[in-house]
Amino acid sequence: MIRLLLVDDQNLVRDGIKAMLSLEPDLQVVGTAENGKAAIQQVETLQPDVVLMDVRMPIMDGKEATHIITQRFPKVKVIVLSTFDDDEYIADSVQAGAKGYLLKDMLSEELAESIRFVHRGYTQLAPGLMEKLITQASSSTSKHRESSPTVPAELPARERDVLRLIGTGATNREIAQRLFISEGTVKSYVTNLFNRLNLKNRAQLAIYATSILWDDQDKP
Repeated sequence: MIRLLLVDDQNLVRDGIKAMLSLEPDLQVVGTAENGKAAIQQVETLQPDVVLMDVRMPIMDGKEATHIITQRFPKVKVIVLSTFDDDEYIADSVQAGAKGYLLKDMLSEELAESIRFVHRGYTQLAPGLMEKLITQASSSTSKHRESSPTVPAELPARERDVLRLIGTGATNREIAQRLFISEGTVKSYVTNLFNRLNLKNRAQLAIYATSILWDDQDKP
């Protein structure tokens, strides 16, 4: 059973999402909150597996709450569920540690399936949002390469393999199985990648892999 916390400042939205997800036999809404501050308190008390987080809310918005939750409770995964598909909201949410950014107009069965994927360790983005992030990441990476020596011209082969698999959404366990190494070794490679690429979370690594490294396969 996947335990969920719903965070939205509109009662109707919370009630509607709760009613939809209650039809799924493997999903259980264990609590709700009307703002980010209340969400943090609920996470500490209820220990949900996944938080569905709105972006714009009074008292504390979704970005700040997501950052605090992912830092204090690393096992809890946050999915931002919003009506806004603005580049800034998407990028800020991913940088804050969200494992997904979905839109409220999606079908209930699609939302349920995305929750399951995030719970298993994958990143989920609404259709069309990945392209926005890739464009933004490509632009920022180009500028970063021009201005900073911290981005290496070449990555060690094994770290490159790990990065490519992260780009496919593979978990540490799946990467370990594919490369015939231990999960602990995978974690070490991931930490090295964070440091080498000056990135903060796994979602950023996935975006980097998708936008920067795939074209290496076409090089002679």
